[in-house]
Amino acid sequence: MRTPARHLHGIGRAPPGGWRARFDRSENPARWAWAVYADLPLITQVNEGADLGEDAYQRPTSSSSMPTVMLDMLGLLDVHEGHTVFEAGAGTGYNAAWLCHRLGTGRVTTMDVDPRIAKQAEDNLARAGFTPRVLCGNAEEGCPQSAPYDRVLATYTVPQIPYAWVEQAPSGRIVAPWGGGLFHYSYAVLDVSGGRAEGRFTGNPAFMHTRSRPGGGGRLRDFLHHEDDGETGRTTVCPLDVTDDPDALFYVDLAVPDAWHFVGKAEDGSGEATLWLFAHDKQSWATAEYVPGDQAEYEVEQYGSRRLWDEVEAGYRQWERYGRPGRDRAGLTVDRAGQWVWLDGPDNVIASRS
Repeated sequence: MRTPARHLHGIGRAPPGGWRARFDRSENPARWAWAVYADLPLITQVNEGADLGEDAYQRPTSSSSMPTVMLDMLGLLDVHEGHTVFEAGAGTGYNAAWLCHRLGTGRVTTMDVDPRIAKQAEDNLARAGFTPRVLCGNAEEGCPQSAPYDRVLATYTVPQIPYAWVEQAPSGRIVAPWGGGLFHYSYAVLDVSGGRAEGRFTGNPAFMHTRSRPGGGGRLRDFLHHEDDGETGRTTVCPLDVTDDPDALFYVDLAVPDAWHFVGKAEDGSGEATLWLFAHDKQSWATAEYVPGDQAEYEVEQYGSRRLWDEVEAGYRQWERYGRPGRDRAGLTVDRAGQWVWLDGPDNVIASRS
């Protein structure tokens, strides 16, 4: 492994100077109030609330989304008077409060997998004067006791739409952040009819993944091993052409399951960068090196049972064969048998998710 650029960033670490700030109401009420009422995303829990030590990777596991993002989601949800809503992921209760204000507390059910977060949301909502049904459980199973719903809203990313949501909103709408480890910046907006949900992708959200299937991420040292045993090769696909084009990465993600990526950029002004690819099971990794200038080929290194760069390149070439379509031309169909991603229309299936 020869290129220095790949060693310059610890994956999951903050850049020099840090990007994290702590807002404590008891220490600085004014600063806390500014953060809470600003249009900012706020992380409210890391590592599922467990203290893993100062040096542990800080994986965000609950948050309060930017208010403008919540409003975007609510706009896509298209609620009307008399509608009932099931919300997957209670968080702080902020989003549920807006739903209660719009529909009335008796028409909102919100659920979180973490009992502490569910209790926090319930308390926050009560202080705001709202008393929706707040439950603790696996929201991907929905809440059949309160079904049917007119709308289902997820506040975390899912790699596939649970069929329970389709069953429990038999003539409604589902809005959920959707995607895999390489690209998860889409809303799936699906309308349900006849036991089948169908719709397209839109938006550019960035949400945490479902705890049942985390989307990847971590420290370099936890994923990189057998550094001297990697198989080197060359590619004619520029790695940044893949990662810097959201449309390309959306389609590549369909072809490369259970993996995540990170782009490490050199800090010496050279413009060099390394694309890292890691399998979720930590058994395989790959790198692709970018050096500015007119290049016909780029260096690649791969290790493990999966050849992750080969999978990425194959997905990219398939996207080119499709004619380099935008993400807005893709859609999703979900029924009891599974779910399928299609291009332009439901009859042109290009990937399945299971």
